[in-house]
Amino acid sequence: MGIVIVEMSAERAVARMPVEGNTQPVGILHGGAHVVLAETLGSIASSVHAGPGRIAMGIELNASHSRSVATGWVTGTCTAVHLGRTLATHQIVMTDDQGRLLSTVRITNIITEARA
Repeated sequence: MGIVIVEMSAERAVARMPVEGNTQPVGILHGGAHVVLAETLGSIASSVHAGPGRIAMGIELNASHSRSVATGWVTGTCTAVHLGRTLATHQIVMTDDQGRLLSTVRITNIITEARA
């Protein structure tokens, strides 16, 4: 996927991904690639929030695609919506190199104790 993490915390995470190599047969970024980038950011941010000895697992994800892109890089910016004891919800906004909105994704992770 070529994802490059730029910034990572429970509250905010940023990553970039190339369009090249992640396209549909028609030459635009695959919708699933948007979701992979979003889930990567939201799940890692939730894991950071969970802390040692706890794990975060995705339980809900939705995506709305607003614009297609055929070249360049996509930037995902993940922002915490809710950071609780058992649930973490993040919104991830994907933009192109010109800062135009490509998609918006929301992910909720359940946080539990890690099992041995």
